[in-house]
Amino acid sequence: MHTTTDIKLFKTKQHFEILDGLRGIAAISVVLFHFMEIATPDYNDNFIAHSYLAVDFFFCLSGFVIAYAYDKKIAEIGLWQFFKLRLIRLQPLVLIGSIIGLLAFVFDPFSTLHLKFNAFETILMFLSSCLLIPYPAVPERYFNLFHLNPPTWSLFWEYIANTFYALFLFKIRNKLLWVLTLLAAGLLIYEAHRSGYLGIGFGGDNVVGGGIRIFYSFLAGMLVYRSRWIIKSRLGFIGMSLLLMPVFFIPFTEYNWIVDPLIAVFYFPFLIALGAGAQMNLSADWLCKALGDLSYPLYMVHYPFIWIFMSYVESMKPTMTEMQYIIPIGTVLLIVLAYLVMTFLDMPIRNYLKIKLRKNRPATHFKKIFR
Repeated sequence: MHTTTDIKLFKTKQHFEILDGLRGIAAISVVLFHFMEIATPDYNDNFIAHSYLAVDFFFCLSGFVIAYAYDKKIAEIGLWQFFKLRLIRLQPLVLIGSIIGLLAFVFDPFSTLHLKFNAFETILMFLSSCLLIPYPAVPERYFNLFHLNPPTWSLFWEYIANTFYALFLFKIRNKLLWVLTLLAAGLLIYEAHRSGYLGIGFGGDNVVGGGIRIFYSFLAGMLVYRSRWIIKSRLGFIGMSLLLMPVFFIPFTEYNWIVDPLIAVFYFPFLIALGAGAQMNLSADWLCKALGDLSYPLYMVHYPFIWIFMSYVESMKPTMTEMQYIIPIGTVLLIVLAYLVMTFLDMPIRNYLKIKLRKNRPATHFKKIFR
């Protein structure tokens, strides 16, 4: 492993493109995992059973990227400007996913579940999803914190982590960051042992687990950046993908309480450090950019259709052979939908909000924020 004091090593475009590409791979694995949860509820029969760990990878990468982007900038731009920038980046898709979730819930052609809830309760579900206020109101669907769009649970913790970063974490010294990270690792290991695995945080009965997961992984990502760890290699995007993807295919066993924290505590920070130093093959540049751009929209719009798939399976009882066709076709269609949402909704909204923010700031200050 290389260490360096030259921050310029982290400014090379290819470093972030590879990490963005890996985020896209992880997002696709999450979609497949959610389909397979319905097709084969027993994780022991799920070929991609460990894709729930993609969330820990997202959290770790988020800590790295936030520290890179704001450690030296947040004091200059101010607390409120930081929150505005994060809202512009994250919140449009939170709202878009909530609207899609509401429509899928009410107009699900294979289910009448929505009839069990009056209009006021449905409105509360929608508002909770839009405002990221947990409301586990649907016992028939695992008491998700945000029923209309369950993956929003990780955004709930992402916002909390961002808040702690802006108020406290950006200014702590590395020694304290090490202490907090080691403490968080201990909590993560304990939680994995207590729960039996790390696929937790999404429901009303395991919400604390989500906080523990981001507590460690976000800090670990920050630590990778702050320590300026970089592992130089010629692996490129394909090589890095081959190091990430096998994690998601690890069989689900009674030893998950050991395997999961080993991956989250050691392997994912290692991959972030390795991805920061891997050289980009120019032929893969477009693929990394496309995967990185699509990762967040795909993550935030896919699950309402997983609910519809679940309703279809419950009512029509398709064979596994039929689902072997439905799942890959559905995944491709969801990627297309994510692209359309990104192109025609998310990006225009964010660009509009950035322009509005620019008008309220001096030009030189704006350039420093968005460069």
